[in-house]
This record gives sequence, C-alpha cells and structure tokens, in this order.
Amino acid sequence: MGDLQQRRTQCCIAGGGPAGVLLGYLLARAGVDTVILEKHVDFFRDFRGDTIHPSTLQVMDELGLLTDFLKLPHTEIRELGGRVAGQSVRIADFSTVPGRCKFIALMPQWDFLNFLADRGRRFATFDLRMEAEVTDLLREGDRVNGVRVKTPSGELQVRASLVVAADGRTSILRDRAGMSVAESGVPIDVLWFRLSKHSDDPPQTFGNVAAGGILVTLDRGDYFQCAFVIQKGGYDAMRERGIEYLRQRIVELAPYLADRVAEIHGWDDVKLLTVAVNRLPVWYRPGLLFIGDAAHAMSPIGGVGINLAIQDAVATANLLTDDLQRGAPGLARLAAVQRRREFPTKVIQGFQVFMHDRVLGRVLGAQRPFRLPFLFRIVDAVKPLRWLPAWFIGVGVRPEHVHTGVSPQAERSPRPSSHDNKT
Repeated sequence: MGDLQQRRTQCCIAGGGPAGVLLGYLLARAGVDTVILEKHVDFFRDFRGDTIHPSTLQVMDELGLLTDFLKLPHTEIRELGGRVAGQSVRIADFSTVPGRCKFIALMPQWDFLNFLADRGRRFATFDLRMEAEVTDLLREGDRVNGVRVKTPSGELQVRASLVVAADGRTSILRDRAGMSVAESGVPIDVLWFRLSKHSDDPPQTFGNVAAGGILVTLDRGDYFQCAFVIQKGGYDAMRERGIEYLRQRIVELAPYLADRVAEIHGWDDVKLLTVAVNRLPVWYRPGLLFIGDAAHAMSPIGGVGINLAIQDAVATANLLTDDLQRGAPGLARLAAVQRRREFPTKVIQGFQVFMHDRVLGRVLGAQRPFRLPFLFRIVDAVKPLRWLPAWFIGVGVRPEHVHTGVSPQAERSPRPSSHDNKT
C-alpha cells in the first residue's frame, strides 16, 4: 500500500450510479470542482436498471446531449403493454407526454453511465475515480468535511465542502452517519437471469402475468434480462423444488421461451434481488446530503428508480451550485433539496406499495386463473386514458429541468483518465 493521499474539492460524491455521475456532470459543467468515487473498476452490473424515461431524455436534451446519446444502441418503447391473465393489455401511451422523446428508451445502464462519464471528462472540474471505495466519513466537530477512500494505491482522504452520498440502497455512508430508513412492507422479491433473444420473438414491453407468476423480459440486444417475481422470502422454497420447476414456470408465463430455458443450467445462473421500499426521514447532516437510492430505495415497478435518482441529481445541482461556488451549503440549503424531492418520492413509493399489495401480492398468491383487474380493462379499452399512466411513469411527479449553465472555467483542459487515482 502507498502513502496516504490527500485531495481537496468543492463537492465529493460517493457512488457512480445515475444520481452520482449525473450530479457530478452537472456540477463540473457549472465550474464546481467535483470528485466522484466509484468502488468498482467499471459500471457493468447485472442489477442496473435499463429504462431511460422521457423525463430523463428531456434532461439529456436540455444538456445538449440527446442527439449523440440516441446514437447508442437502444430500443424505443412507445406503448406499455403485455399479457395479463392470458389477455393482451395496453396500459400506457407515451405519444402525449411533453418533451421531444415520446418513448422509453431501453438501454443497458452501463452504456448510459459510460456516455455521461465520457462527456464529463471533457471538463477540467470533473474527476471520476474508479476502484475508489468510500469507507468512512471525515468530520470536523459535528460537520462532515470529507471521506476516507480505499484505492489500489493506498488510502485516499478527500476533503470537501459537501459530501453527497449517492452510494445506493446499501449506503455505507448512511451507516457511518448513524442514519436509518423507514421501511415499507414489500411482498415480493425478484429472480434475475438471462436468456438468449431470437429475431422472431414477440415485442417486449410490459411483461407476462398469470396466476401465481410474473415474468418481465428486458431487451438487451442479443439477450433478455429476465425478472421472475416471487413472493417475499420464497427463494429457498423455490430452490428446494429444483431448477426444472423454475424453467416450467417460465414456459407457462412465456411459451416462446421454451426452446431456451435450458440455458439456465442451475441456481448459479440465477441471482436474487431483494426488493425494498424505504426512505430516510431526514436526508442530510451538516456537510452531508443523501440522494437517489441512498435516500429512498424504490421497487422495480415501473422502472422509475433510475429516473427518480436523475431528478434528485438535477434538483441538487439547481439548488446547490451557487452555494458550492461560494463555499459550503448550510443546513437550510440541504433541507431545500429534501423539500423539493420528498413529495414526488412519497407519491411514487405510495403507488408502488399500492401495486404490491393490491396487484402483485394477489397475483402471486392466486391459485387459479383470475380476471384482468377492472382498472386495467378500462385503461386498455379507452385509449385516451392511457395518457395518465404514461405521464406518471414516463414524466413523474414534479419533473426537474436543468437550470445550471456551462462555466468557461470548466471547459479548460480535462483531467487525466478516471482510472488515474493520483492526486
């Protein structure tokens, strides 16, 4: 291990997910010296969300990045639908949502993050460090003023006017700050696996739902990332029944996959995603702010987690850029971020809990075929009603818009590669 390294910056962001990387990009673009710390060597993760919603695409447009962004391989979903109880149903039509992009883009999240990171490196004030694991907080009195970081070349201490914890639902900084979340009961977990994609497969939009089972297939180009929903705590019982039982359930829900379920060789090919919905009562401490999943873990329902995290990042940049340029944001300014973003978080989490209890929980507990719920039948039958789910899922409550500009200072020569951990 090398000698202790030191780095001073205006804002230090723990976590290289959507909230962390976009916030870093926005702050750096505005001339705020920013360090982003990501513990992994790259962004490749199976559990990354793949849905880029119209609200996020609008942010990319406001940043002047949309045209280049949409050159990346992606699939455009203009309607959400699927098969529920053996019946085709359409629940959302994005043709009426505001903004240029009237669709959801399905794109591997690592492509999204790599794109943002590449654009961010063009700013002198953007310092993304990979293989930099945040392990603890640094304090001066009762104020957080930095973090301890483990890197391949030794320990790094980053001192900052503000530390932003964007390190996910298992946030180490939340633990180090002695903060705990308020949990909402969740009746589901998810089994995560891959199956190959064939050219004649039916379009993948919403999923396949039948009594006792839910299967969602996300198009990742040459394969499907599959999410098989199970009852909370049901993983061990599923394993006891054997891998062939899982294969049979997949075929029952999506018969077109029958010729490839053998690609699931065993339980080593299946990962358990434990679903949680929770929220911090207070998102900040002096010198420390939580955003994204670190502040509020979301269910996979609607694929809105990534987009809510993006909205958090935009609001944080809008509210705190001027403060960071002048010095350290006070508690009142950090509280303003929570006030701005807590209401949409509560609304969306409330909807997710409702769907868990009234729809998914009942589907998974059903022992015999059931009828399509009345609300879904109405939305499917009356096309104009599909704007509401499209707006709620695609745009969300209180969408954010970019108010920060580009600083001439930020456009000077960029820093070295993000893999260079030298100070």
